[in-house]
Formats: sequence, structure tokens, C-alpha cells
Amino acid sequence: MGTLTGRTALVTGGSRGIGRAISERLGREGARVAVHYGRDAASAEQTVKEIRAAGGEAFAIRAELGAPGDAEALWAAFDEQAGDGLDILVNNAGIDGPRVPFGEVTPENFDRVFSVNTKAPFFVTQHGLDRLRDGGRVINVSTALTHGAAMPQLIAYTMTKGAVDAFTSVLAKQLGERGITVNAVAPGVIDTDMNASWLRGSAETREGVAAMSPLRRVGEPRDVADIVAFLASDDSRWVTGQWIDATGGALL
Repeated sequence: MGTLTGRTALVTGGSRGIGRAISERLGREGARVAVHYGRDAASAEQTVKEIRAAGGEAFAIRAELGAPGDAEALWAAFDEQAGDGLDILVNNAGIDGPRVPFGEVTPENFDRVFSVNTKAPFFVTQHGLDRLRDGGRVINVSTALTHGAAMPQLIAYTMTKGAVDAFTSVLAKQLGERGITVNAVAPGVIDTDMNASWLRGSAETREGVAAMSPLRRVGEPRDVADIVAFLASDDSRWVTGQWIDATGGALL
């Protein structure tokens, strides 16, 4: 029996990269996993298939994020297949936006990245609170960029995650009386498809990224997923309102 047997989890952006690793890890621990996706139905169904093949339970739900009504649509899709409440909410879905200098960020770029990365988790969580059972877990995916690993080309993205960090600590105070913990996990560079174009194209680049960590390797999605699994479990019951460094020590 896994540590999450009998519990239901929702992972936004749960079909690819870090989100997929989180979905599969929670599934292996016995959770029934709602794998949310925005557009890539094939990846979502493959993630569901992998969870089921490993003996877990999962289903896919589709909803765009970032526009008015999106949070309600997500929960309506969830209710159709789950219907009996939620124990673990992982706000993972996000975009990095254009990698451009500060002076080239447009209002449209800015609004889009904030809508998906900040507005969406805020309202997804707000509308999910009447489904989230007492003693539940909210886990937000942040970034190392908010704590010293600054990249000028990702200034708007970094600002969105700074807001998520603040959201995490304030919400932890509000939900504590219900026994619900709220924490943020902050990855550094992770070897995902999103980073493939620059991370996998050069041995020199990969070696440079690996050298950022005292552990001398590049982070993998499972490294983040395992931390999320801990925060989703009873073992993390005395941890709330925290920003968890998931960089392999790259900020040391």
C-alpha cells in the first residue's frame, strides 16, 4: 500500500515534463490522479496509460488556463470524473514566455505569462477549496529564479513565480486551521522537453549546467516529483508555508 492510497490528486499541466513525473509518482504512491492538460491530449492520455500500467488510477481532464472562466471549466471537468472531493492539488502548469531583454517585453507578453502562471493557480485554488478535504495538500511549483538565480531574459516569468511564493506563505496561514498545508517547490534547470533546445544541443552547455550543482549533474523531472510526493504525504504534516529548494544545491 502506497503512502497516498485512497487519496485523489489533481496535477495541472500534468501530462509533460515535471508535471508528468509528478503525476506518475503520485500514482505509484496510490493516489487517483487527475492529469490536467491544455492542448496536448496525446501526452495526457499517454501519462494516464503509464499510471494505469503501473497499477495506479488516473484520468485526463482538459481546460485552458489564464482566461476568465478557465478555473471553473477545469473543476467542472474534474467533477465529471472524480466527483467526491480532492486531497492534493499541485499547481504545476506554467509558461516561461518570451526570453527577451527587459526593454522588449510587451504588455501582451506580460499579461499572458501572468495569466497562466499567477492568475490561474490563484483561482484554480480558490475554486477548489470547497472540494479540498481537511488535512489536504496544496503544492505550488515555483522556481529558483526568485531566490538568487536571476535571469534578465526571464524577468516577467520570475515575477510571476515571486507572486506564487507570496501566495504560498499567505495561503498556508489561512488554511492551517483546516489542517491543510501549502508549500512551494522550486526547481532549477531540469532536463525536460521545454529545455531541450538549448540544454541537449551541446555537451559543453550540459556540463556547465551540471557544474552548477555540487552533485555535478543536471536535474531530472523525477528529482522534483519525489519532493512533491513527500509534501503530499503525511510525513510532511509539520511543513507548511515553505519554499523548498529543488536545485540540487545550485544556489549554495
